[in-house]
Amino acid sequence: MMLPSIPVAGRTPSNPVLETAAAIEMIGVSKWYGGFRALNDINLTVRGGERLVICGPSGSGKSTMIRCINRLEAHQQGRIVVGGVELTDDLKKVDEIRRDVGMVFQHFNLFPHLTVLENLTLAPIWVRRMPRKQAEQVAMHYLERVKIPEQAQKYPGQLSGGQQQRVAIARSLCMRPKTMLFDEPTSALDPEMVKEVLDTMVSLAEEGITMLCVTHEMGFARQVADQVIFMDRGEIVEISPPADFFSNPRHERSKLFLSQILN
Repeated sequence: MMLPSIPVAGRTPSNPVLETAAAIEMIGVSKWYGGFRALNDINLTVRGGERLVICGPSGSGKSTMIRCINRLEAHQQGRIVVGGVELTDDLKKVDEIRRDVGMVFQHFNLFPHLTVLENLTLAPIWVRRMPRKQAEQVAMHYLERVKIPEQAQKYPGQLSGGQQQRVAIARSLCMRPKTMLFDEPTSALDPEMVKEVLDTMVSLAEEGITMLCVTHEMGFARQVADQVIFMDRGEIVEISPPADFFSNPRHERSKLFLSQILN
């Protein structure tokens, strides 16, 4: 059986051409929690194969924005279109989008009573109706991809934090998503474990998967991002290529943020 590769959107390190079609469109999107406006008129287009790093101060709406993309949070105003499908309250559309959008969280959210292999095969078997043997082959393929195939029969509690996060990444990849969302994937890790997770993400980015990553890892942003998005108070303040964002930010809020985080 030929194992599935990560979908390539015409982008490799030697071929920096992005798809012209939009993978994600957010048009006038706003989100409230009671009287608090968490997102304020967000407009964003992400092309297939594009890699965006989203940064900003705590409470700026970064995580809320990407959680709206797969309906973990419901927006109250505007439109979100993912892969040509508009997100609404229609559960069939939500399920359709979630099949193609993987997400990795701050905390690993692995099932502690299941082995690593069982964690990885659960969704392909029950959601994609994949035969168990094939699901296990796919799972081992992605465990090798994140360089921990020897951990397949262990339980999450037997792994380090960095290993658990790599399992979480492999679990998302087993669904063969077109887009990956990362919500501060290294923030819960000890410093010595951060590099192994970032190295895995860099490797994925080089294969052309569409990626949106909320992170304060500015070295990762410099190395991987096509665009850096800076958010503050529920708004997108600036979108710039990394070279411009780090050397010549256009907005005072961006400058203040960089002066604090880089120092």
